[in-house]
Amino acid sequence: MADDFSNDALVLVAHGSTVNAQSSAPTRRLVEEIASRNIFGEVACAFNLEEPKIDDAPRIVSAQRIFVVPVTISEGHFTEETIPFRLKLCTKGQCDCPVGECHYPRTKKVDGKQIYYCKPIGTHESMTEVLCARAVDIMARHPFPRAPKPAEIALFIAGHGTKKNANSRKAIEAQVHSIRARGDYADVQSAFMEEAPFIADCFKATEAKYLVMVPFFIADGLHTVEDIPVLLGEPAKRVKERLESGQPTWRNPTERQGKLMWYSEAIGSEPHLPDVILERVREVAA
Repeated sequence: MADDFSNDALVLVAHGSTVNAQSSAPTRRLVEEIASRNIFGEVACAFNLEEPKIDDAPRIVSAQRIFVVPVTISEGHFTEETIPFRLKLCTKGQCDCPVGECHYPRTKKVDGKQIYYCKPIGTHESMTEVLCARAVDIMARHPFPRAPKPAEIALFIAGHGTKKNANSRKAIEAQVHSIRARGDYADVQSAFMEEAPFIADCFKATEAKYLVMVPFFIADGLHTVEDIPVLLGEPAKRVKERLESGQPTWRNPTERQGKLMWYSEAIGSEPHLPDVILERVREVAA
C-alpha cells in the first residue's frame, strides 16, 4: 500500500545556529527535496536557535496531523529533553525531569493538533553505509601520494560528545562497532570534541600510518569546518583565512605527527536522507 500523507504535515527539527548559516542549510535543502516529492500536504522546518522556532511547529503548518523528525545524529539531550519540552510532549507539563529521564509519549494532541514525534535520522541503520561511503569517497578524490588499502587505515568516526546526556555518544559508538565488525579497516575508533577519547588524541591512539576521519554531523558548520580542523592541528588563524577566502579548511591528505590524515565532509548532503526521514515517519505512523 502506497504512503498517504497528503493531508499531513512534516516538520524537520534541527539545532540551527546564530553564528553560522551553514548549520541549517542541510535541513532546509531536505525540506525542498521532500516537498518536491509531493508525499506530504506540507513540509516545513523549525529550529532551536533560528526562526521558525521549535515551539512554533504546530502553528507553522495547517494540517491536523504533524510528523516531527529530528535532523540530528543521536538520541541525546536535544532529542530526549529539549524537543519534547518545546513541543509540549513532556508529560510533566513543565520539564523539571532529571537529566536523561524526560518521559513523553510518541504522539500527543498539542494545541488541537496531533503531534507524532519520530526518532532522529542519525540512529537509522543505513548510516553505517553512509559513513563508509564517505571514507572511501574522500580518499578516491584525494589519492596523493597513493590511496592506501583499508587494511592500512585507521578509521575515526568523530562526534560532538557531551556530559549532559550519556546517550549522545551512543550513535557514534554503535557505528564504530558495526564498521569494526566488517573487518575492512586496520582499526576503527570513535573520537569526540568534548569527551574522551578526544579528537586531538587520534594520532597517538592507533599504530596505523594512514588515518581517515569522518565527522558524524549533519552540517558542514562551525564544528566540522572550523573546530575539528583546529583540534587536528591546523592553526586557528590559517583556518579562518581559508574560510574567509572560500578554501577548504583541511587539505587532504595532511601530514600530522608522522601520519597522513584524510578528513571528509559531514553527511548532510547524502542523497538518501529523504528516504531515511520517510522511514522514520512510517515507523511512528504504524
